[in-house]
Amino acid sequence: MPDMSGKNGIVTGAGGGIGRASALAFADAGARVMIMDIAAEPLEETARLIREAGGTAETMVGDASDEDLAARMVARTVELWETLDFAHNNAGIGTAATPFTQQERATWDRVFTLNVFGTMSFMKHELRQMEKQGFGAIVNTSSMSGKNGSPGLSPYNASKWAVNGMTQTAALEYAEQGIRVNAICPGATFTAALAAWKDSSPREYEGYTSAIPMKRAADPREQADAAVWLCSEEAGYVTGSLLNVDGGEGILGKQ
Repeated sequence: MPDMSGKNGIVTGAGGGIGRASALAFADAGARVMIMDIAAEPLEETARLIREAGGTAETMVGDASDEDLAARMVARTVELWETLDFAHNNAGIGTAATPFTQQERATWDRVFTLNVFGTMSFMKHELRQMEKQGFGAIVNTSSMSGKNGSPGLSPYNASKWAVNGMTQTAALEYAEQGIRVNAICPGATFTAALAAWKDSSPREYEGYTSAIPMKRAADPREQADAAVWLCSEEAGYVTGSLLNVDGGEGILGKQ
């Protein structure tokens, strides 16, 4: 585990899944975390877990697509702890598998509002603060679906390609300012959605995971550990990377 002692940062979508795992992982590494989610109860549960383990967490409830929330979170982090050393922009949503010609414009709007414009809004305000400081690291949660076509998932797929593009563009624009910007590209990860799929369709689930070279889905903590590493000094020469955390799926072009 990298040492993040004395570092301060933001994790979005921290009420469960990869976001909760990330908040816990950063705190375990010694960082103070400002966490947000749209749902208050699971967010407070994440904060409780961090505090019970001896860590420091502050919370804000809201919609990650709200740019005003992004600005307030950055400002509050700096007000409390003076610097914004890192950010994990993780909040996002997926979609049910639907053929391209049956996708509704409302679905595209909903997915892009959160996955693209929400990520953009947080990046914008994080980058402004980090530019003032002259340092910082950002990691976005993308997906292997942002690198390969995913039948039935066109809105989600396109949104994660956009996240990858923003990540690499910002990495180039701010490299000389001491700011690094990367993304993790998770493959199958055992969040609540995957757990529900396993319960409802165990044969389909086993067929999918057995085709992964590592023969299993990732634990959310494995995604979180990659995010922590990318934000740590151990990854000090890494920027613009779209890091596969997928058990080898991407090598096969499985997505």
